[in-house]
Amino acid sequence: MIVRTTEELAGLKRVGRLVARTLDVMERMVAPGVTTADLDRAAEACAMAERARSAPRLTYNFPGFTCISVNEQVVHGVPGPRVIQPGDIVKVDVTLELDGFLGDSARSVLVPPVAETATRLHAAAVAAFEAGFAAAQVGATIRDVGAAVGAVAAANGLQVLRQLSGHGIGRKLHEPPDVPNWDDPDATTVLRDGMVFALEPMFALSDSTVTDEKDGWTVRTRRRSLAIHHEHTIMVRAGQLPLVLTAL
Repeated sequence: MIVRTTEELAGLKRVGRLVARTLDVMERMVAPGVTTADLDRAAEACAMAERARSAPRLTYNFPGFTCISVNEQVVHGVPGPRVIQPGDIVKVDVTLELDGFLGDSARSVLVPPVAETATRLHAAAVAAFEAGFAAAQVGATIRDVGAAVGAVAAANGLQVLRQLSGHGIGRKLHEPPDVPNWDDPDATTVLRDGMVFALEPMFALSDSTVTDEKDGWTVRTRRRSLAIHHEHTIMVRAGQLPLVLTAL
C-alpha cells in the first residue's frame, strides 16, 4: 500500500496501536504453565473489544485468532493445548483488520531461564530489524533492506530462512512487494514515499530451510533448530526514517 491521504495514515495508526496493545497483553501472560490457547483467547478479547478482526482468520480461515510459534516453530503456529515451558522461545504474531486497514507485528518472548543461544538469537533479530529499518529510505530498493538484515545474521553466525519473507500490507494481509531478509538480486522494487510493508527478520541457529508441520499451518525449521521472529509494520517517509505503525 502507498499512503496518499491523512485519513489512510490515521487508519493505519489506529490498527497498528491496537496490534501493539494486543501483543502487550499476550507478552505479559507468557509464563510456564500457560497454554498457547490461553494467549490466543486473551488476544481475541483485547482486539474484539475494539471491533477488530483477525486478518489470518479473515483472509485464510486460519484456525486461531493469532499465530503463536514455539522454539523450532518459526511462524503460523496454531494456538492450542501446548503448555509453555521454562526456557521456551514464544513467538506471538498479531495481524488485525480494523475499519479496512491492517497492521502486522510479532515479538519473540524469552521464558526464563533464558539460554545464551536464545539471547543471541533475540538480540540479532532486533538488531537486524533496526538495520533494515534504517535502510528503508525513499529511492533505495527492497534489496537494500534485505541486504542490511542479512548482514546482521551473517555477523552473528545465524541462518536466514530464505523461504520466508516480509510483505506489503495495508488494505490486504499480503500485498506486493515481498521483502526478503537477504541480499536478493531480484528484489528490485524501489521504495517510495508512503510505502507500507511488514519488515520481519526470521533467523535460526543452524537450519537454513523450513518445513510444514502436520497441521498444515505451522512452519518450523527442518532440523528443529531454534528460531526467532521480530516484526513491525513500517511506512517509508521522504527525508527521514520510516514510521513504525505497530508501536504505541
